[in-house]
Amino acid sequence: MNLLNRLNWLRKPKVKTGITDYTSTVPDNIWIKCESCQTLIYNNDLIENLKVCPHCNHHHRLTAREQISQICDPGTFYEEDASLSSRDTLGFKDTQSYVVKLKEAKKKTGLSEAVITGIGQIGSYRVGMAVMDFNFLGGSMGSVMGEKLVRIIYKAIKEELPLIIICASGGARMQEGILSLFQMAKINYALNEFSSKSLLFISVLTNPTTGGVTASFAYAADIVLAEEGALIGFAGPRVIEQTTKLKLPEGFQRANFLLDKGMVDRVVNRKSLKSTLISILEFNYGR
Repeated sequence: MNLLNRLNWLRKPKVKTGITDYTSTVPDNIWIKCESCQTLIYNNDLIENLKVCPHCNHHHRLTAREQISQICDPGTFYEEDASLSSRDTLGFKDTQSYVVKLKEAKKKTGLSEAVITGIGQIGSYRVGMAVMDFNFLGGSMGSVMGEKLVRIIYKAIKEELPLIIICASGGARMQEGILSLFQMAKINYALNEFSSKSLLFISVLTNPTTGGVTASFAYAADIVLAEEGALIGFAGPRVIEQTTKLKLPEGFQRANFLLDKGMVDRVVNRKSLKSTLISILEFNYGR
């Protein structure tokens, strides 16, 4: 159905004083403008294409649950520690209190924290999984995120499962101060024990993966995959330009740039991510 036909289909004729009047019955968000090429896309088409723009291949952000649904076989994911939630230990307040920010983030996303952890199945392989959600306070890393990640790491060790962490984060959660920064060491300590058991850890870097997450567990994996077009780095490019007073090269800190520099092992289109993960698991564990 082309654009003109769709628009005509969405109009409802109404007779008024002898003149045919057309009243729009278009639901909210039925059309989405691509963040990259600005093309208008029928929302159902975008969803069917895994939120990848069919015109410019821009990868629109997925929620954690959408990401899990895309990667795991249907009905196989079992969430762990869903009730764990952050507290305002420091009594932090800027324009809003941390308590209010948490409440709004929970209402917006339906999540208790910026990461979902659990056990799922990809093809014929059971895996431990952690999937971060940027919509929850920018996917920021707080004490509960650290705790949930450590718990799923040790569960994967206990059950001798490979581990997949899908990253999407702005970095450490400033409202938790030093408690947030402690998570970098805490998570990496658990991953060191995981590595000592000769188990496979795959990290998938999506847009964006920055700050303390990049500086710690995101790059501690045996295999580091990056989604096409993802922004990956510690500080953002604007901050780096302002600090160094230098013009950064084209594509700086984007997935393909980092692939050329040897910083990631492979850049993967979202539509082939599941098959890529299965291939890696088959190579390491056999069919």
